[in-house]
Amino acid sequence: MTRVGFETRSVRMERKCLLTVQAPADDVDRIMAAVTRVTPLSMGKYDSNAYQSGAGIERYRPLKGAAAGPENDVRKRPGVVEVSFELADERDLVEEVIEAIFECHSYQEPVIRISSILTSRSKGLDDSANPHRWWNTGGDWKKSA
Repeated sequence: MTRVGFETRSVRMERKCLLTVQAPADDVDRIMAAVTRVTPLSMGKYDSNAYQSGAGIERYRPLKGAAAGPENDVRKRPGVVEVSFELADERDLVEEVIEAIFECHSYQEPVIRISSILTSRSKGLDDSANPHRWWNTGGDWKKSA
């Protein structure tokens, strides 16, 4: 089932790549600007679609040859997030996005992961009266912020 897409009444499940990158939270806007210069990250009637996790702690120890020089202790860097977004399952595009990330990432060894996924795309059915949609439940989250 995960090798090919399928459809339900409301959605199409399409094959895509999920790219996840770890970075300090302060680097995310720069990284995403570089990515969206390569591809708009479109999803239906939206673009710039990505997900950013809450901050966590990254653990690592620099070894000989690391830009920081070798160290004995494990570093614990707070404020590191994961950002993930979907790409067309096209090698040239994925390679171009990876190069854009590498060029602007602050790390010597950026953590970039790719997974093959099936993801949903709405068929655009009229659900304007659906009581669960945000526009029928008091509005967009941004208006209440």
